[in-house]
Amino acid sequence: MNQDRLRALLTNVQQGTLAVPDALKQMRTLPYENLGFASLDHHRTLRQGFPEVIFCEGKTVAQVLAIAKTLLRKNNALLATRVEPLVARALVRLSKRATYHEAARVVAIPPPKLLRRGSVLIVTAGTADIPVAEEARVTADIMGSNTDTLYDVGVAGLHRLLGQQERLHEARVLVVVAGMDGVLPSVVGGLVRQPVIAVPTSRGYGAHFGGLAALLTMLNSCAAGVGVMNIDNGFGAGCLAHRINMVGEADGDQL
Repeated sequence: MNQDRLRALLTNVQQGTLAVPDALKQMRTLPYENLGFASLDHHRTLRQGFPEVIFCEGKTVAQVLAIAKTLLRKNNALLATRVEPLVARALVRLSKRATYHEAARVVAIPPPKLLRRGSVLIVTAGTADIPVAEEARVTADIMGSNTDTLYDVGVAGLHRLLGQQERLHEARVLVVVAGMDGVLPSVVGGLVRQPVIAVPTSRGYGAHFGGLAALLTMLNSCAAGVGVMNIDNGFGAGCLAHRINMVGEADGDQL
């Protein structure tokens, strides 16, 4: 349920084209709907501007499909993350608008008339960081942000980043994804005045400790204006980037 659907429902009641009992029936599952194995939050679009997102890891194909079908009955968009190919094949059959973004492990069904605004730039230190970056990009994109990417510009070849400074300054918010030493967000944070969202990845050798080294580096950044997400949390970064991006718009409600 989003603002447009709720407004239409109330208007129909006001105009007498919808009886109050019928309206109550439609609103019965507005707060949440219990499927037994999942309680779906149908008010999330009204509160946050986008429907509940399905985290597919650890769920069966049947559970994911049941959740997706229920969400789609109430919303005109869907986002599922950490989607394996078997689950993806089942999800894309639900809608002609569904797309499986393999690198991001995301299935996205965008709203029919999505207006993208602002500017979010996704930056990676290396090619190995692209899957997490793509999760962030697809997330921000389906929520309504214009996105662009700048990949493989890590500090091992700093000239690659310095040659793209104009693009850094043009973005409204930046998501910087890095593994190994995790230092790229600090460098970018020292070059721009926009907010920088740092995302550590679990890419690296032994002493990297599955992304912990990059996480600690980012948490200890000496550059001002750098916020840090959890390890490999591209979805969280994309969502936050979109919300920051929409602060500059008159109306942040995209759906």
